[in-house]
Amino acid sequence: MSPNPAQRAAIEYTRGPLLVLAGAGSGKTRVITEKIAHLVRSGVAPQKIAAITFTNRAAREMRDRVGRCLPPGGEPSRQPSITTFHALGLRFLQIECASVGLRPGFSVFGADDSAAQLREVAPASTRPDALEVLRALIARAKNDALTPAEAEAAAQSPREREAARLYAAYQRRISAFNALDFDDLIRLPVRLLEDNGDVAVAWRERIHYLLIDEYQDSNRAQYRMVKALAGPRGAFTAVGDDDQSIYSWRGAAPENLAELARDYADLKVITLAQNYRCSGRILRAANALIAHNPHVHAKQLWSALPEGSPIRVLACADAEAEASRVAGEVWQHARHDATTRWQDCAVLYRGNHQSRAFEKALRALGIPYHLSGGQSFFERTEVRDLLAWLRLLANPDDDAAFLRA
Repeated sequence: MSPNPAQRAAIEYTRGPLLVLAGAGSGKTRVITEKIAHLVRSGVAPQKIAAITFTNRAAREMRDRVGRCLPPGGEPSRQPSITTFHALGLRFLQIECASVGLRPGFSVFGADDSAAQLREVAPASTRPDALEVLRALIARAKNDALTPAEAEAAAQSPREREAARLYAAYQRRISAFNALDFDDLIRLPVRLLEDNGDVAVAWRERIHYLLIDEYQDSNRAQYRMVKALAGPRGAFTAVGDDDQSIYSWRGAAPENLAELARDYADLKVITLAQNYRCSGRILRAANALIAHNPHVHAKQLWSALPEGSPIRVLACADAEAEASRVAGEVWQHARHDATTRWQDCAVLYRGNHQSRAFEKALRALGIPYHLSGGQSFFERTEVRDLLAWLRLLANPDDDAAFLRA
């Protein structure tokens, strides 16, 4: 199926900065992948195109789709870079490590190692819950690309000043290990790009065109990274939707959508409003709900699909009643429809903490199930033990890895 007119306009526009407001199910991934192919056909070297997503899974999916749009063959080093913000930051620091005070083979501390180092520099009397608050304040400062001194200057409460002082001690400690943490993968490149014009120019030559997916989920440091890499030319396409911004609690800044218009006077905005996923009835309900949100850019999603079944609202007293009702619906459906198999059914929930109630309800009715997700593979004790040895081999100065090993 050919792109619709709005998709086609977004794919072909390369004369300046572009914001694509992409409603749910409107084909935003298609726009990004086909735009990469369009840029290559227009003469941009593939290795000078970078697309940024927010998860490794999204990056893998996009790489597969881009691979189908581009001519087969070609060296991996001459392919578009499709990666996450943090993976791009890691690549940047591997090249520019000396400029930020790191030595080759530096370590990147995960959440547990980072927390352990923070406990080492915190006063012994600090309670675990208080330490978690301080850790969150340090992460917020890093997501704003602040140094410890800047965080202390910006502090507006005794707790924030305490966090800034702890941030300074923590940073000195992990630097002594030739290490950094996850938040530094964005903070350090931003500071270097903004403070060193020669490095910024070199990276703008290295990345000629930038595409950003799920832009509404970017934080302030990530936006500054985009600005520094795109430069005055504004050679980028940002794809996002303020109605899908749900991560402000972990640092996302949906106001970055408005910042684009302020920072780039020639910003072009294209709205993708046709939904290919949902029925008309679902979209009318969604539009009515979304209309209550404050909007920088208003839109109304529409669909050419059939009207669809009426929406059912099931009221349940609590989580256990909800799980029992859902399990009962699955059981009834499978019992009354001979063509339905258990593997044809899926239960979606927002957070892993909800799985226990559903598992109990399914077991009570004898319904077999497979739980997808759960604990991250890399957070398993045995995997983290093995990674400590590998980190130590790569970076003998990583005392945290030595102690775990």
